[in-house]
Amino acid sequence: MASRSWEKIKQYEEIFFEYFEGIAKITINRERYRNAFTPTTVTEMSDALNYCRNNDNIGIVVITGAGDTAFCSGGDMNVKGHGGYIGKDGVARLNILDVQKQIRSLPKPVVAMVNGYAIGGGHVLHVVCDLSIASENAIFGQTGPRVGSFDAGFGSSYLARIIGQKRAREFWFMCQKYTAQEAFSMGLVNKVSGSRLKKCGHACTHCRACLEICPVDIQEVYEDRENGDITHPDCIYCLKCIEVCPEKDALYFELFGIKLLKSKRMVKGK
Repeated sequence: MASRSWEKIKQYEEIFFEYFEGIAKITINRERYRNAFTPTTVTEMSDALNYCRNNDNIGIVVITGAGDTAFCSGGDMNVKGHGGYIGKDGVARLNILDVQKQIRSLPKPVVAMVNGYAIGGGHVLHVVCDLSIASENAIFGQTGPRVGSFDAGFGSSYLARIIGQKRAREFWFMCQKYTAQEAFSMGLVNKVSGSRLKKCGHACTHCRACLEICPVDIQEVYEDRENGDITHPDCIYCLKCIEVCPEKDALYFELFGIKLLKSKRMVKGK
């Protein structure tokens, strides 16, 4: 497994999409921007995941980021506007949720191969994957509440199912960063690799093990996963995150149709 010849499946602008012995690898190729995603990145990832769903030769999917610095740092704030991230067509979108739902409903294992920072939306991206293999330099955390961008979906509810309510609240209330070993100790990652996963050795080992399992049994596991994942987070998450947010303008958080205006005491000193 020291040498792998990855075959390009399809040409994209902001991701690499490759294949090797039953494994499809999606690499966010925006290393200059810590692999932050734009609407283009997300649209391309969505298209690649759809391809993986419908291709019988693909049994497992790996998601990673280019380089060693970052797995993904969330949405690219350079294209952030009112209503979401602005695409090349001028339309504001928050389409990363569509990709998260695709990952959760994909009837094939999805493995996050985490190098460097998995922060904000990048952290949520690895959380929704079935397995997470982290390099020793991986850093995990949430920053959204500090910039008025709380994830009221999988980023809070599913995170709580993985590591527990107390830990999940700590992630969102405190906006701290955690090492790969700390993430492993709380059950957030499956394995910490001694290397930086440049050749994705451990991830491919896990992939091969998954590919040896009967695909019918795997399918049943994913039907259970899809039926039981979506739970509403407690509104207390949003209330606490409002306290963290430093913005001085009136700010609304959307929680499944519930709008909460940030506390008046937070706008003192304008």
